[in-house]
Amino acid sequence: MNSPLSFAWFQGNVSGLLQVSFLLGLGLLVLKVAQMYVRRQRLLRDFQNFPGPPSHWLYGNTLEFPVEEELPKMASLAEKFPCAFPRWLTGSWNLLQVYDPEYMKLILSKRDPKSHDVYKFLIPWIGKGLLVLNGSDWFRHRRLLTPAFHSDILKPYVGLMADSARVMLDKWEKLSYQPLSLEISEHVSLMTLDSLMKCAFSHQSNCQMDRHSNLYIQAVHDLSYLLSSRMRNAFYHNDVLYWFSSAGRRTREAAQRAHQYTDQVIQRRRQQLEQEGGLEAISRKRHLDFLDILLCARTEGGDSLLDEELRAEVDTFMFEGHDTTASGISWLLYALATHPEHQQKCREEIRGVLGDGTSITWDHLGQLPYTTMCIKEALRLYPPVPSIGRDIKETITFPDGRILRAGNSVSLHIYALHHNPRVWENPEVFNPFRFSPENLTLQHSHAFLPFSAGSRNCIGQKFAMNEMKVVLALTLLLFELKPDTMKPPLPISKLVLKSK
Repeated sequence: MNSPLSFAWFQGNVSGLLQVSFLLGLGLLVLKVAQMYVRRQRLLRDFQNFPGPPSHWLYGNTLEFPVEEELPKMASLAEKFPCAFPRWLTGSWNLLQVYDPEYMKLILSKRDPKSHDVYKFLIPWIGKGLLVLNGSDWFRHRRLLTPAFHSDILKPYVGLMADSARVMLDKWEKLSYQPLSLEISEHVSLMTLDSLMKCAFSHQSNCQMDRHSNLYIQAVHDLSYLLSSRMRNAFYHNDVLYWFSSAGRRTREAAQRAHQYTDQVIQRRRQQLEQEGGLEAISRKRHLDFLDILLCARTEGGDSLLDEELRAEVDTFMFEGHDTTASGISWLLYALATHPEHQQKCREEIRGVLGDGTSITWDHLGQLPYTTMCIKEALRLYPPVPSIGRDIKETITFPDGRILRAGNSVSLHIYALHHNPRVWENPEVFNPFRFSPENLTLQHSHAFLPFSAGSRNCIGQKFAMNEMKVVLALTLLLFELKPDTMKPPLPISKLVLKSK
């Protein structure tokens, strides 16, 4: 039987613990607010020479950049503030938005790491592969992967890309008799996944006809949405808060589905290599692919990639090799649908080179100059990756004398660069002749960056360009493209360029 004295003692201790907890919590809150204040004051000093839109002390410019208005807003601010301006994601976190070719050239000539505060959100999905690695680890992986993108490896891919494109076009032919417009992005995404599986992994996935393969496409779609939403939510930048939230749970589930798919790809190839006697034996039977080279790659010291590194590179290439290319192809087809005169000129050029298109080879791709100009102009208007980030390790003095101090981060905003009227005359107009041979000599070397530039440029850009040429050529030989004027697409940034 408890005495009143013992109850009072217990009550007093609980009350004391609550008071101590409250004081500790209050102290931590005050400390956090003080840190945010000090950081904000430092950032205000560092960026005082870069005017930009006013920002709130707590939530920065967040309310000024709703998802559906972000890209046109960026383009309008690029016209108002020359070269660059600071965009505040919170009151104590900002990125210098850069959209000037000279600024781009200077930053990309250095080897600054990717922005940790941005790219860290991708790691639970694609791991620490080429996209997010920095320093010596990045250099080692880049050197090991470079042979996988040699022209001798890429040449046989053209026929495989054509096979995948024809499967999609056969589906479209059946659907074209319906009195409705066709939403093409999912079809294109499945086609680029099918093509990637054939080219990079020598696997006939049949994913365009097998609806179960949509599980991977859906996982990629979910992850793109969830991770871009996380970047916009300051509270979700905290790992503890995020992983205990419903969004964090959905991210784990989607990443698990994506990993299951890539794990199956790796395991299947390992078994095949063991059964067929290694790389040399396989090379006598078929072309080597990305995964062959990855599995058998060795450093100068004779070390191979660890299992974790291997999966990270496969996950990275699965994402970048199909989702960014799918975005590029989808917007390319839309651009030509809205510009029938250029579409017809491409069709005529393609017919002159390919005839009926029953055969398309590597050599054909170099004989399509006008088509290539149209592809580049579509990539200018609709860059698949709207922006990339860097953490500045050494203080930079820009050509106009403004200084960016070490320790800050920049967003190289490719979309704003490509729509910058100081760089491109009438930037909203679709004009393929910007990329004619005579105009290329007048163009700044860093005015057009759909694949970035410098040492960290896109390792798969030739793969992507080849696939865009193959798909466009075969599509225009079969179809006339027209836009659905009742449902105009609205470009939005979801890691890659999508439509709302």
